[in-house]
Amino acid sequence: MCQGWFWAFVVEVAVFMAATRVLSQREQDIQMMLAADVHLGTKNCDFQMERYVYKRRPDGIFIINLGKTWEKLQLAARVIVAIENPQDIIVQSARPYGQRAVLKFAQYTSAHPIAGRHTPGTFTNQLQTSFSEPRLLILTDPRTDHQPIKESALGNIPTIAFCDTDSPMRYVDIGIPANNKGKLSIGCLYWLLARMVLQMRGTIAPGRKWEVMVDLFFYRDPEEAKEQEETEAPVAPEFGAVPEYTGMVPTDNWTTQQWTSDIPATTAIPAVTGADWTADQGVVADGWDMAAAPPPAAEIPAVAAPTGWDPAVDTAHIAPSGWD
Repeated sequence: MCQGWFWAFVVEVAVFMAATRVLSQREQDIQMMLAADVHLGTKNCDFQMERYVYKRRPDGIFIINLGKTWEKLQLAARVIVAIENPQDIIVQSARPYGQRAVLKFAQYTSAHPIAGRHTPGTFTNQLQTSFSEPRLLILTDPRTDHQPIKESALGNIPTIAFCDTDSPMRYVDIGIPANNKGKLSIGCLYWLLARMVLQMRGTIAPGRKWEVMVDLFFYRDPEEAKEQEETEAPVAPEFGAVPEYTGMVPTDNWTTQQWTSDIPATTAIPAVTGADWTADQGVVADGWDMAAAPPPAAEIPAVAAPTGWDPAVDTAHIAPSGWD
């Protein structure tokens, strides 16, 4: 009886420890890759990609071994960190789903991004203004980015690429087995690779979580982004709008009570008696009464003020001014 109780207690402790066990960094990364469908391949498989295939589903889709994907990501991160100048690393994606991820990866790792169509001769024609000689090339899809792969082979440039089960491995030095056709998968792969590079450079502590969200590396549809911005934008108030009148609802039954006035009745003004309205009230011009003009004032003779030079004036009584 005691032994049965003891083994039951041991089982409960083991279950509790398994539920509360902290996942390692590799296990968390593999769970994230599973959520982003990185393990889903295609119905075709290249002979050089068979080593990375775990099994095949009944519907014909090959399943990629995510353990080998994580190991190849670590290898690619070591190669990137070995480049002294990050500007000598070119990360490129002609696929629309990978352009946002490429720009974000270049932003956090200081690499040089090329998002969009590749201009032929970028790595071989020295007469072009966009000519460059990178020390490392990172691609999203070897099939879509076939032109830069050929030019990198001519220029002896090491190439790292995300390869699906049907991707050609020719001229690819480090192939990372993953789903390179889904927007979530591409964003998750570039986010993991950028975090590993920063951890190896010492920018991020190995056991510390990266504050950058993986959502920033995902592709966003321009129409959906525009609709989201419109919905989040604040609505401006309409200052010129006329408020709707809701004082009285019109009906067909009109009564006299609705038209009664609330103003009290005014009393009649009494007539003035004894006033003669027939008398002449003066000349009326244009409706305005003209008042009688005032009588002219008597003329006052002007008296000239003495100037001091008049001989008739008696100057004996004038006080001396000091200038005599």
